[in-house]
Amino acid sequence: MQAMLLAAGFGTRLRPYTLVRPKPLFPVCNVPLLHILLDKLAAAGCRKTVVNGCHLAEQIAAAVRGRPEVILQREEDILGTGGGLRLALPQFEDGPVLVMNGDIYHDIALPALLVAHAAGGHAVTMALHDCPRFNTVRTRGSRVCGFGQAEAGETLLAFTGIHVVEREVLRQIPAAGFFHIIDLYARLAEAGQVGLLRVDGSFWQDIGTPADYLDLHRRLLADKTSSWVISSQAVAGNGAVFRDWGAVGPGAVIGAGAQLARCVVWENAVIPPGAKLADQIVLP
Repeated sequence: MQAMLLAAGFGTRLRPYTLVRPKPLFPVCNVPLLHILLDKLAAAGCRKTVVNGCHLAEQIAAAVRGRPEVILQREEDILGTGGGLRLALPQFEDGPVLVMNGDIYHDIALPALLVAHAAGGHAVTMALHDCPRFNTVRTRGSRVCGFGQAEAGETLLAFTGIHVVEREVLRQIPAAGFFHIIDLYARLAEAGQVGLLRVDGSFWQDIGTPADYLDLHRRLLADKTSSWVISSQAVAGNGAVFRDWGAVGPGAVIGAGAQLARCVVWENAVIPPGAKLADQIVLP
């Protein structure tokens, strides 16, 4: 299996946090999301993954260093989901390419998507689910019809950001410049060349906004016996209180008597003694 992990975006809805760190490197329970996704790909048998970087690309480069299965693709300009794939075309062998957005946390079964793609015989297979907030993909049975408002007999579903595309399809993307992959998929859908696999019931969460990022931690931690993930390399002063759920990264210092509720504290952040914080992302 070969894959591309899209990690080049600016993450504008997550500013000011993405001015410090690119979105795929946001820690999830103290582990950078990029590493979580690369580990999922490796566990599914992926032998080669292209990771693109543009915004704060040096951080992406440092994160993938030491991963021999990863090819870093540096992009001087933002190329979009399609432009980045087109640039990566020479890195791929003939056959399907699994594509994954770098800002989603999920437990979707990737091998099942590849099996569905092979069985369906389509040029593209999209992993879809029913998520009303994002339902914009028009479907009929096992086929994607287009994007936007549903027509008679169609069902609207949401794109998970995970899809399989045949390598040769990528040649249809302009060879240079910005391009949305969905613009190509809309044309292919009209020709009946886009299939789907429904993944309803899988855990899925994007981190497109600060609220989404915090909500991911709530979903992962709220029902756990230990609802705070605190690094052994963090320091908490006497009387520090941790309520509800949250995470504290390595090197963080929590001052004596500080009270935290529903917070994600990044590595090396410092919280003053007696501070009271709730529903916050704390930067160093």
